[in-house]
Amino acid sequence: MQWEVVIGLETHTQLTTESKIFSGAPTAFGAEPNTQACPVDLALPGVLPVLNKGAVERAIQFGLAIGAHIAPRSIFARKNYFYPDLPKGYQISQYEIPVVQGGTISFVLEKDGQSEVKTVHLTRAHLEEDAGKSLHEDYHGMTGIDLNRAGTPLLEIVTEPDMRSAGEAVAYAKALHSLVVWLGVCDGNMQEGSFRCDANVSVRPVGQKEYGTRCEIKNLNSFRFLEEAINYEVPSLARVEWEHIERVLRECKGNVSQAARALGMHRRTLQYKLAKFPVNR
Repeated sequence: MQWEVVIGLETHTQLTTESKIFSGAPTAFGAEPNTQACPVDLALPGVLPVLNKGAVERAIQFGLAIGAHIAPRSIFARKNYFYPDLPKGYQISQYEIPVVQGGTISFVLEKDGQSEVKTVHLTRAHLEEDAGKSLHEDYHGMTGIDLNRAGTPLLEIVTEPDMRSAGEAVAYAKALHSLVVWLGVCDGNMQEGSFRCDANVSVRPVGQKEYGTRCEIKNLNSFRFLEEAINYEVPSLARVEWEHIERVLRECKGNVSQAARALGMHRRTLQYKLAKFPVNR
């Protein structure tokens, strides 16, 4: 059976402000642990966040560069989860009304010795605060917490599932990296975590409209890691989807037409695939 890979990326870019998104604490990389965390970052009682104007300006600058809609009014929300390096117990992010909506990024893709222009559509780009770091080395079996990074401004850039190979995902990530560095909104230092990707990967039979089971690969901080991680997951996802087809056929008692409707495929497409790759019905 021929499989189509479907990929969407979420990219976290640290913005080049000198202070954090909701406090006046500095954002310099490499400082001694917990020396750049103020009462707001530590979530001490009684403190209130104040939005960093520079972070908003950089988000708008990026949105204009990709031809996106800039929301005249935007809302922040709480993203609740418990983790040791998140003192508040929630992350301040944007959900309903992100500051940047839509937009596209185009790049040249080299394929089979030929060049073609590929365009990836963006769903949104929203502002949020980064979390701190958990340190696991040199603590004699314990975990240390460094809150210097807590509150660092992030612009999370989310694509539609427009990419169809690891090569396309890497080419998009490189184009995005070049753009944010050229705009000056991010320094692009991947080794410092300033530009890191989460890949949402799924596979589906060629011709099927429904998306397959999605796998999210988080915190990829190099283009090589991004490509290797996607290529590693694709065979496993293909096995999962093939087992799903077998299960649907069994539930439909071998009725190909009924199974095709359940799978979102044309009957003839499924018949052709089953002729080439028989399954136990």
